[in-house]
Amino acid sequence: MRPLVSVIIPCYNHEAYIQDSIQSIIDQTYANIELIVIDDGSKDQSVAKIKEILEQCQTRFVRVYFNTRANKGLCSTLNEALTHCQGKYVSIIASDDMMLPQKTQIQVDYLELNPNITGVFGGIELIDKNNQITEQRVSEKTEYSFNDIILNHHDLPTLTQMFHLDVIQEVGGYDENIKVEDWYMLLKLTKNQKKLIYIPTVLCQYRIHEESFSQDGLKMALEMKKVIAPYKNEKVYLDAEFKINRLILKYYYKKKSVFIYYPVKYYTFLKYWINKIIP
Repeated sequence: MRPLVSVIIPCYNHEAYIQDSIQSIIDQTYANIELIVIDDGSKDQSVAKIKEILEQCQTRFVRVYFNTRANKGLCSTLNEALTHCQGKYVSIIASDDMMLPQKTQIQVDYLELNPNITGVFGGIELIDKNNQITEQRVSEKTEYSFNDIILNHHDLPTLTQMFHLDVIQEVGGYDENIKVEDWYMLLKLTKNQKKLIYIPTVLCQYRIHEESFSQDGLKMALEMKKVIAPYKNEKVYLDAEFKINRLILKYYYKKKSVFIYYPVKYYTFLKYWINKIIP
């Protein structure tokens, strides 16, 4: 039998999209899948939408786990879901995104042929709230180092991920005090010399809408500073911190008066170069 794949869908207030997300897992050409869906205290009708499709899930998957409880946050939800996974491989996809039908098959085939690879990713299509494709993104580079990732010179879309489950469990899962969980995991894995590969094929559809966390640049930048804090002894840390500080300048200080923005900007640049010259 082909290896079992655990697919995790954490859900929060996505009543308009959760059934499409689950349906995309049902439509996978790969057969041996278990589905773990955890609703993180949604305030809309997400739970009702999930329950409407559960019977179909029970027929399609070898195992289904569904739970809803009070809101605890994404990383807590992911860690909870990991405790219910029984597969050799694990994929995580947001409840507003979708997998293309061949996604699981392509990635399992690759990992089975390359057991030294910890995780695989792929290209994406960007879609709007009506499932209309607005853009396609496929990278030519297929492998990234720790330095590439901490400096954000990478393209490893979270929704396309598939990992060896035991490796994610070995590194302790996700830090529940941070919100950029995907970047956190990429850094942790590559720092531990785990190999991550990008397959230059479109595998998933990423939904762009106003509720997306990634649309809030300032919050994202502040969370990124928290994620890189443990890597202060790395040679590239100052460069990584400087890039994030420039984002904070853009999303926060630039909106203020020039009497605040320019002094902070010059201070940020000066501090960076002084620390580069005098370690």
